[in-house]
Amino acid sequence: MASLPARQLPELSDAGLKATANVSARNEFGEAVDGAIAVERALTIYLDKREIVTLMTLGNHPELLILGWLRNQRLVDNIEAIEAIQVDWETESVAIKTRAGVAELDDKLARKTVTTGCGQGTVFGDLMTDIDRIRLSAPPLKQSAIYALLQNLSDYNEIYRNAGAVHGCALCSEDQGIELFIEDVGRHNAVDAIAGHMWLDGIDGEDKLFYTTGRLTSEMVIKVALMRIPVLLSRSGITAMGLEIAQQVGVTLIARAKGRHFLVYHGGDKIVYDAIPPSRPARGGRETRQAPD
Repeated sequence: MASLPARQLPELSDAGLKATANVSARNEFGEAVDGAIAVERALTIYLDKREIVTLMTLGNHPELLILGWLRNQRLVDNIEAIEAIQVDWETESVAIKTRAGVAELDDKLARKTVTTGCGQGTVFGDLMTDIDRIRLSAPPLKQSAIYALLQNLSDYNEIYRNAGAVHGCALCSEDQGIELFIEDVGRHNAVDAIAGHMWLDGIDGEDKLFYTTGRLTSEMVIKVALMRIPVLLSRSGITAMGLEIAQQVGVTLIARAKGRHFLVYHGGDKIVYDAIPPSRPARGGRETRQAPD
């Protein structure tokens, strides 16, 4: 059997920086305490020498962030079209060089949406162009697997534990657990970095789960759908538009997930309730059975 030709991957710099800085502060007793804070850095994107946008990021995974940003913005469809990504922190910039330019770039940049991404994010082009063609089929998911993932995630969030001020996202699978965990100042940056990792390594999303500490907005659901991941899990809440898009494309949407509690807003028929808690406190202090809605 003939082997498939190797993919022509872009040349990437290796410019990741430490995500925290040591500082001193005073606590409520007036005592000096040493600690850490997240380092927020500006990174201006130049695509074939054209300035596009400036991202604010921790700078710990800049090349993966830019790769995933290109993919999730639908500016580049094939990773082999990218010749190089070079991050230069002295100029706070990243130079992206494509092999043959980006088709219809002016048209894509002319249409942009300011999103709810941790303040304000920007998505170029028509948000729903590709979403209208995506239909995902989520596999069954055991309740016990959700609990196991939530338990394992407590071992991550390193930057958040040390410094706070960040969001975390994880690429997971029911059998392999947490495959990659990334933190950044914005959840949209963290999801883009994971998208870049998947694109670079040729990872299929159809058997994966995606976890985020942030809220499930339309932007988050769209990005996960573009990554072909059918299950989205968050410790935070959802928006009505996020739910609407999840229903449209077939993403199982699980929110407010912490400890042994979660709410399935879409795809409840995909959950295998194999670990129902024996009881829960009811209003007034009485205990009742928890029903698998």
